[in-house]
Amino acid sequence: MRLLVPLAALIMAMVLLITEATMQPTSADRALLYGIFAGAAVLTLLVGWRLPALTRKFQTLRTTLQIVGLAAVVIAAAAVSVSAITMFLSTHDLRLVLVALLLGVGLGVALAVTVTRPLAADLADLAATAGRVGAGDLSSRPIIDRADEVGDVARAMDAMIDELEAARDFREKSEEDRREFLAAIGHDLRTPLTSMRAAVEALQDGLAPDPERYLRSVAKDLDTLSVLIDDVFELARLEAGEHPVDRTDVELAAVAADVSHAMAPLTEPRSVSIDLRGSAIVTASESGMIRVLRNLIDNAVRHSPDDGTVTVEISQSGSTATVTVRDEGPGFPDGFREIAFESFTRADPARRRGGTGLGLAIARAIVDGHNGTIRILDGEGGTVAFSLPTVDPGTI
Repeated sequence: MRLLVPLAALIMAMVLLITEATMQPTSADRALLYGIFAGAAVLTLLVGWRLPALTRKFQTLRTTLQIVGLAAVVIAAAAVSVSAITMFLSTHDLRLVLVALLLGVGLGVALAVTVTRPLAADLADLAATAGRVGAGDLSSRPIIDRADEVGDVARAMDAMIDELEAARDFREKSEEDRREFLAAIGHDLRTPLTSMRAAVEALQDGLAPDPERYLRSVAKDLDTLSVLIDDVFELARLEAGEHPVDRTDVELAAVAADVSHAMAPLTEPRSVSIDLRGSAIVTASESGMIRVLRNLIDNAVRHSPDDGTVTVEISQSGSTATVTVRDEGPGFPDGFREIAFESFTRADPARRRGGTGLGLAIARAIVDGHNGTIRILDGEGGTVAFSLPTVDPGTI
């Protein structure tokens, strides 16, 4: 009604102006016409007041549209009929006008039925699609090609279903990853625990021919468990967004040198050398850079052959520093690159000892937290490179 009243007033004013301009009625005709127009306006307001409440009770929008269309035609017919009667047309002319009005009403109803049929079908399709999606069928899509608001709703429903499907796939993938994560942790915990249990039982029963060697084995398994637990907590902390905040200017060459010296217990027994090249300074967490380089160099040393060389090359191009770690081992197998940075992945699944399978995942999480990128490169041996901005974007 708030919209109908001003619209009716505007239309009345326009009709009165047209009447005065085209008919130039006498005072008597003017009063008669104004009365007819006022009556039509009042009838329209009454219909507009009651019809919305009635249409809410209809079962289909199609019925609503047909009733509204019929009401509009009836109001127009009533206005014309009253005008014709009051203008003292002859009986023959009045009958002709009434027959023409009846024809117009009939054709209007037929047109309303025809026009509303596709709309009703499209709305029914939307309702059916919503019902199927609600029941879990995310492959269902509305088959509607319209440029109006109904088409907008159909396209919005398509987009919503796509998002629901993506969310479902992500949830299923997350659940699968969780199961694999727990299975991997269980396996990696069980292996050293089984070894320690066997060693302890042998020591308790006095069956260990070399107790010192058995104790060293237990100590090594304890170290393995400690590293695994530390890595799991570190990865959980990083994936929760708890990145180091101690950002300073870090000389990557110095960090790589310190990590290389710390690798001596791994490199010296196998005569593996570490070749450091280049330098660059980045604004980053020093502890984070130590962890990334330690994980990458440790991974390269473990996969390098005896007497091999691990190359750590640091370069800078513009505002980006890149560190490339390359070994002379067999490299990454086909199909491993897509999962290399996921938790508990190993290039050789049978090789369960000597690494937690979290090194690359932790390195990626730290690099991501520094707005950098990490990737596996082509070439002989295994090559992993990461790039960082030389200036922390948060300081700009």
